[in-house]
Amino acid sequence: MDRFHEMAVFVAVAEEESFAAAGRRLRMSPPAVTRAVAFLEERLGVRLLTRSTRLVRTTDAGARYLEDARRILHEADEADEAAAGINATPRGHLAVTAPMLFGKLYVMPVITAYQRTYKETTVSALFVDRVVNLLDEGLDVGIRIGQLPDSTLRAIRVGQVRRVICASTGYLKKHGVPKTPADLANHPIIAATAVSAGSEWTFANGKQKVGVKLNPRIMVNTNDGAIEAASDGFGLTRLISYQVAGELAAGKLKTVLSEYEEAPLPIHVIHREGRYGSTKVRSFVDLAVEKLRADTALK
Repeated sequence: MDRFHEMAVFVAVAEEESFAAAGRRLRMSPPAVTRAVAFLEERLGVRLLTRSTRLVRTTDAGARYLEDARRILHEADEADEAAAGINATPRGHLAVTAPMLFGKLYVMPVITAYQRTYKETTVSALFVDRVVNLLDEGLDVGIRIGQLPDSTLRAIRVGQVRRVICASTGYLKKHGVPKTPADLANHPIIAATAVSAGSEWTFANGKQKVGVKLNPRIMVNTNDGAIEAASDGFGLTRLISYQVAGELAAGKLKTVLSEYEEAPLPIHVIHREGRYGSTKVRSFVDLAVEKLRADTALK
């Protein structure tokens, strides 16, 4: 039996956690799926999956093999594309991820521009406020805000943003402008838990970091909610600069305590291309880099 076929079947079973579901995904009968995994385990001489009446899980060896198998199958697909000449014109499906509000404001315009230019492609976008593993979730390109861990992913820096404290101009005129982080205790606080999960905000004071514990009057899990409350004049909130760029430019919100801001957070476009970079990914990355670097809100 072809080893690439065995790998593909194993990956499907591991991801679906079911032989039957893997069979439906691959359009194979459950016995054929079972045979393929059995042949693979026999050839390798190791158990890759543990089976129960309801669930299938990878063993420790299976988890390691799953990661390698995904990478090998992905590179094989890229090699096939390169040999078949697909690199001449972008085509096929592209999967992209980004933080939720950043995706809405900055990545969707890139996606629509990409689709207008490359009509033989389709794009799916996953906008979530969590770190997404591109390989595990079958994604091609991601936009990350913050320091990157050591990784085999390729990364291109496109800009930077800051954590900012802001309030409506009307609120500041009525209640005064805080001069130091300690002054925040005298103001109602709106905590966007997607940006600051805890009740302590950290500031820079020279080369030192200073933590200020707060008792938020409002805690909301969406950045949009915090922006709305601050724009309505309720109090001060802490967000990432790109999230309130429109409100700041329009004069609805104003930043305070700028001299106590921490170091900027870098923005990277990341992708998992191997030696055979497909045109659909390269062309999207090039377009994203061009447009994001040109945006003054990300300087």
